[in-house]
Amino acid sequence: MKQKLHILPIIILSQFACTSTWFAGNAIIESLTKKLDFGADIVSYVISSVQFGFIIGTLIFGVLMIADRFSPSKVFMVCAFLASVSNLSLIYPQLNVTGLLLARFSTGFFLAGIYPVGMKIAADYYEKGLGKALGYLVGALVLGTAFPFLIKGSPIANHPDSVIQLTSGITALGGLLLFLLVPNGPYRVASSTLKLDAGPRLFKNFKFKKAAFGYFGHMWELYAFWAFTPVAIQWFAMESGSDISVSLWSGIVIALGGLSCAFGGIISQRIGSKKVALIALIASGFLCLISPLLFSLPVYLFLVNWCLWGIAVTADSPQFSNLVASAVVPELKGTALTLVNCIGFAITIISIQLLGSLQSIIPISLLFIPLTIGPLLGVYYLMSKNKN
Repeated sequence: MKQKLHILPIIILSQFACTSTWFAGNAIIESLTKKLDFGADIVSYVISSVQFGFIIGTLIFGVLMIADRFSPSKVFMVCAFLASVSNLSLIYPQLNVTGLLLARFSTGFFLAGIYPVGMKIAADYYEKGLGKALGYLVGALVLGTAFPFLIKGSPIANHPDSVIQLTSGITALGGLLLFLLVPNGPYRVASSTLKLDAGPRLFKNFKFKKAAFGYFGHMWELYAFWAFTPVAIQWFAMESGSDISVSLWSGIVIALGGLSCAFGGIISQRIGSKKVALIALIASGFLCLISPLLFSLPVYLFLVNWCLWGIAVTADSPQFSNLVASAVVPELKGTALTLVNCIGFAITIISIQLLGSLQSIIPISLLFIPLTIGPLLGVYYLMSKNKN
């Protein structure tokens, strides 16, 4: 049992380290914009490139059932090393726009072997209490996502190259750490054969379909909110004449979501994953709807409410993953999680590009209203009943 005690902390630490590359490009977007002489709309392209890479990666990993057919720890390590190299290419002296988007695409591609595979590893170890374990795990992902912003807004590594070097270094270290200290889990059931019809079969499962579509609604809001939080804070600071550190507060808003994932995981042990997801969706959907009012508040109230939004927008994420994993047989858990991630992240590209297009047409204060669609659909599907 001594070995089991260290398993979850190592998975959490590795997940945090390896997902720090996700928003590394966005954290240094100002310097990249100046370097490449590109307009403000590069923000949506940079994050969408990562998302698109992740989608292609999860599609390939899911169809080929990589996480179910091969050792998840080995897959995690290899992908961590390759994501680290892809991220490091952002500091290449002759970097151009094409190189930037390719670097972000490849980073996203290899993150497909990190995020869902990390959840698969957790599912292999925790047959009971998976909602709590995934709460910590997705919390680590959120903190990893926030990490580049936090270090960019602090004296630790405020130079763009330092941000990239640090995130690439800990990503490689996180992959190695998990490989060396986390063997295959006791509840792992490997698939010996490739089943190309696994995806369509999964969606015939009502419980899986219900959880999956609820997750898709959640994803419509999540990454668009994260991607445009720095834009919202910067616009508020300019309009109000406030001296706000955009990078630091963007990092804080995202990082608080990591804590809510962990707390939601603990609460799910008492009230269940479905209730936690519903409460979070309703809260974040309400904030989407009233978001224009937040921009008229005093500085401290604006920041408090944006932080509350950052808490609500993520708390449901690990619980949806638990609902998805719990709805399928053990030998298809990796494939189910990967395919749901694939579709969910495809949806994020649409919402991110929508907001990217709208930001030059409408006031920033109205920009987040379209995100309300996601929580509404998520609540609808979670509350749906099987008619068969």
